[in-house]
Amino acid sequence: MAEKLREGFTTGSAATGAALAALQLLRTGTAPDAIPVPLPPFRAQGAHNQCKNTNGLPEPRGWLRLNIESCATGPAPELDAAWAAAEADAANGLADPPPPDIIAIAHASIIKDGGDDPDATSGARITATVVESALPPTHLPANQAEDAARQAPAHNAEGGSPDTTVAYPDHIIIKGGPGVGRVTLPGLPVPVGQAAVNPVPRQQITYALQAQEQKYAAALQGRTRLTVFVSVPAGAQLAHKTFNPRLGIEGGISILGTQGTVRPFSHDAWKATIEQGLAVARATGCHCACLTTGRRSERLLMERYPDLPERCFVQVADFAQFSLQAVGSMQFERIIWGCFFGKLVKLAQGHAYTHAKDSTLDMQALAQLASEAGAACADAITRCVTAAHALELLLADSAGTETIKRVAQQAARTAQLFAGRPVSLHLFHTDGRELLAL
Repeated sequence: MAEKLREGFTTGSAATGAALAALQLLRTGTAPDAIPVPLPPFRAQGAHNQCKNTNGLPEPRGWLRLNIESCATGPAPELDAAWAAAEADAANGLADPPPPDIIAIAHASIIKDGGDDPDATSGARITATVVESALPPTHLPANQAEDAARQAPAHNAEGGSPDTTVAYPDHIIIKGGPGVGRVTLPGLPVPVGQAAVNPVPRQQITYALQAQEQKYAAALQGRTRLTVFVSVPAGAQLAHKTFNPRLGIEGGISILGTQGTVRPFSHDAWKATIEQGLAVARATGCHCACLTTGRRSERLLMERYPDLPERCFVQVADFAQFSLQAVGSMQFERIIWGCFFGKLVKLAQGHAYTHAKDSTLDMQALAQLASEAGAACADAITRCVTAAHALELLLADSAGTETIKRVAQQAARTAQLFAGRPVSLHLFHTDGRELLAL
């Protein structure tokens, strides 16, 4: 029997744990050796009021206890050096500047562990510096209010409609330090100019600090603001082993994680999981097989087909040809494929396996389709780095809908070729909209 693969945790969980440890040091004077970290997604307060904690916050998916590598007062060494350099040179962009009216500072670090499926960030030191500063009792200064607003996107930009209601309160701000990349191109879930800390890790950090602060509420004298600076000492070097430079994320890695933990899967294990999922669906009487490329698209496809049992839905990740061939060999009456635009374009372009490391988007081919449909943005698409950016250009173009339809028709032909019979397609936007059904 094969040995069970060991799970790891995300950079988002590491940053959250480090921030919690630093805050505990500020509030109690004691540096913890380990810290419990809440895991996303968090149950929404609106539709799931029964899932609220007694403190009024929604319930996390679970908790993970992480070891603290170091914890001390003052800023992290790399952040302290960046602030000193910025003071001497205003053009220095290694870190966001410190807030005014600082009361206290502490930092902590956690070593990121990717489990038995490590990526480039496994073993990296993830540090969070928590800066406590004065906050006006009635309102924020305009620039701070804008910071808070920019960090609270209208939807879960990591995919789909929001499945959490964790607010970004005006007294918790998340910033970037050395080794955390800075977004320079559109089409990513973080706005241009901000540190590459993705929306769900921002929610995770915010939730954790909110919950922690409630423990100390009685002892706190007045309201203060907490600014969390996430830094990765080796981040700039590690970024060259990732696709961040190609995506326009400069200077470091991204802080990621929609679930907080990393579940390791080899290719063979993934394929076995797909086959088993399909087999169970057929054996239990499912007449329809709904294939999706991940959790986000699965959630949206489930919302599109609320009457279908959960076992009809199988996550196939990047194994387009394999999964379609597998489902095509079974006696399902209907095959449905749900995905976002990047995976749709790759399927349209005939990729059997759609992972970014093994298949690249042909923007010239996409631009050609746009040109044939009469889209004015065709030339701009050739310069796009991400499919998300190209999609936003198309959605703003009068001929964009026709272009998207042509992409979907090509993808449907590829899917039918792989499956040996017709496949229905659903294209979703990352904000939860269904853009096309074919």
